[in-house]
Amino acid sequence: MNKGGKVISFLNQKGGVGKTTMAFNTAHALAREGNQVLCLDMDPQANLSLLFNREVKDGYHIHHLLMNSIRELKSIHSPVIYTDILNSMGSIDLLASGSELSGFELTVAGISSPRQLILKKFIDNNALTNIYDYIIIDGPPTLGLLVVNILCASDGLLIPFKADDFSKKGLLSFYEILEQVKDMGISKVPEVIGHIPNLLDRKRKQEERDLKSIKLNQKENVKYFGPFYNKAQLVKSLGQRKSVFDFSLREFDEIQGQFSSIAQGIKEWNREQIQ
Repeated sequence: MNKGGKVISFLNQKGGVGKTTMAFNTAHALAREGNQVLCLDMDPQANLSLLFNREVKDGYHIHHLLMNSIRELKSIHSPVIYTDILNSMGSIDLLASGSELSGFELTVAGISSPRQLILKKFIDNNALTNIYDYIIIDGPPTLGLLVVNILCASDGLLIPFKADDFSKKGLLSFYEILEQVKDMGISKVPEVIGHIPNLLDRKRKQEERDLKSIKLNQKENVKYFGPFYNKAQLVKSLGQRKSVFDFSLREFDEIQGQFSSIAQGIKEWNREQIQ
């Protein structure tokens, strides 16, 4: 049993950058290399749960588990533990999301315990990092309390983004949030493992220029994966709710290699943490 599992989150406050796609396929890449992976869908839109083609069990999902971890909210606790609603798919498990998660911030507004640490407390109380090699979190496109909880619970971050001027400003805002988490002093600040330029169009030279400009404006030691271009193979796999690794066609070799590269980057980062 592994006792050093890492929590890796895919985050960007901007929607439509491919966070869910990246989380889904990276989870499969890690699982293919013999890792036991848990996916947490922390987006009320539940797109990761939809990609896995898994619905909530008996109406319960991650929101109810988070509420159950807060003693002050005992009056709204649900009669379930995480194993009751866990979707198991071989080397990948999933805790699905649901629309109730959109009310997370309002529901916990009055509690006295640290609201920023609810997700971390849930993970710790259930010893999930003793069970899984990697916990992959798909976060919502916001900068609210849900994202702060994800940051406080995470060891590492991957940031998918589109190469445009809006992303340049958005990435700066994201790093400001990391500084705010650091200033809170209630948890360690997760490390940015890398950025993932996504959904590039080979025909648009401006995107290449914007990507170069974004890289110049970032810290020198930030790693970049990809870039990922708009590919018919990725659209095909998403349409069938399959990972790119479910296809044996040669046309999928390149994109499979890209996700394997992200998985390898995560493992290398993990080894550096241990040393």
